[in-house]
Amino acid sequence: MTLTLETAQSNDHSADAAHTTAVTSKSTPSNAVKMGNENFEGGYKFAPIRESIVTHAMINRYWKDMDDAAVSDVVIVGAGSAGLSCAYTLAKADPGLKITIIEAGVAPGGGAWLGGQLMAPIVIRKPAHSLLNDLKIPYEDEGSFVVVKHAALFTSTILSKVLLMPNVRMFNATAAEDLIIRTDALNPSGKRIGGVVTNWTLVSLNHNHQSCMDPSTVTAPIVCSFAGHDGPFGAASFKRLVSSGLISKLGDMRAMDMNLAEDAVVNATRGLIVGGMELAELDGHPRMGPTFGTMLASGTKAGHEALKVLASLKGCIEDGIVVQPKQ
Repeated sequence: MTLTLETAQSNDHSADAAHTTAVTSKSTPSNAVKMGNENFEGGYKFAPIRESIVTHAMINRYWKDMDDAAVSDVVIVGAGSAGLSCAYTLAKADPGLKITIIEAGVAPGGGAWLGGQLMAPIVIRKPAHSLLNDLKIPYEDEGSFVVVKHAALFTSTILSKVLLMPNVRMFNATAAEDLIIRTDALNPSGKRIGGVVTNWTLVSLNHNHQSCMDPSTVTAPIVCSFAGHDGPFGAASFKRLVSSGLISKLGDMRAMDMNLAEDAVVNATRGLIVGGMELAELDGHPRMGPTFGTMLASGTKAGHEALKVLASLKGCIEDGIVVQPKQ
């Protein structure tokens, strides 16, 4: 069948101005039915499908992702602004890394969909705005800080950039219930975190209402945790370290002090690589309130720290587990 496609004509109607092109298509009537009909004048028709095909399409891809992520290079707990900044930094720096993000909420992004007190703009203190430049997110420059017109502009942009990276897998509505903790092969008197224990969030929230519903795991030599400070999963990774006896207690986040808080959280980002508001809960740093530079810079620093640790473990990782190097 022949389709005629018309393009805009040039003003001088010159002979070499392409205004009409005939395209021969190999489509058959049956193929046309399969493609549907995008007619917005009352004739819109979706391509036919069976319910089972939809189920197969989702299951095949989801379980393949889970299978691929079972052994990862880095697992990131929390897909808020810090966790996404970490994932972006890592995936961009080394496209060969297998990066898995575990997010308890249905909607990734944490608290970065709005600014302070449910207002749309977000303030980012310099020099953390460098990530905005990298992401090509516009902002208003106010001298020592910048303002993005809507927090969702930042979050949707970095989220889409991260998910477009082929080496990143994200599992939202999935909770990190626990940590995998082993004897450290490089220091037998110590312990090493070797991944996370996962379950669907709705299951995790209902363990007290149902019989035991066992979890799954993601094995990785590096865990970066940005579990935040609010809600049932706030500071989840470090609460588990306290109950495991590996640290004595949480420092508990202090009252707000923007100037002290943002520097302290970024500079203290470390591993079990922890950043963002979870670090404030661990160390007892002040909260910074409605400024988001900390989240961007802490996540970025965590990514750089993870790359350093991976480089130091070269030759010491087998199937996601840190082992003694072969002689």
